[in-house]
Amino acid sequence: MCDYSLHHVATRPAKIEDKLVVSKFSNSITRGFAAVGEPQVAVCLLPGTEIAFDANVECEPSFGIGILPNKKIGQRLARFRQINMDNAVTHHDALEFPDGQVVLLTRLCEGQRATVLQLPAAARPTNQEAEATASASRREPLLSR
Repeated sequence: MCDYSLHHVATRPAKIEDKLVVSKFSNSITRGFAAVGEPQVAVCLLPGTEIAFDANVECEPSFGIGILPNKKIGQRLARFRQINMDNAVTHHDALEFPDGQVVLLTRLCEGQRATVLQLPAAARPTNQEAEATASASRREPLLSR
């Protein structure tokens, strides 16, 4: 998903092995993920998507932005989730780390890079769907009479 304040930004769904970078988008106060090489396109993650950062994650402090140092999470693996869904005008996109910390995506420091490791099971095609797609693409054209 992409947070409510990214509705005026071009988006696309995440794919396995996508190389992502934490970005701030034009016309938005929200940070999110963009694909490396596509800085103006927000990459939307589904809840349950697993990502790995290139280095330990850092985020802005909860308060005192610009005064206090960035918070070091000390983790590189995370699972995307959405929080505060009962409040329509707040940020929902978040990352949950193995130690239980939950950090809003918009609080991540810009420029951090990550790779999509795994999509949630509901987002992956089943074997039957994959076979149907493959056989459809192998069908021979119909001959006219």
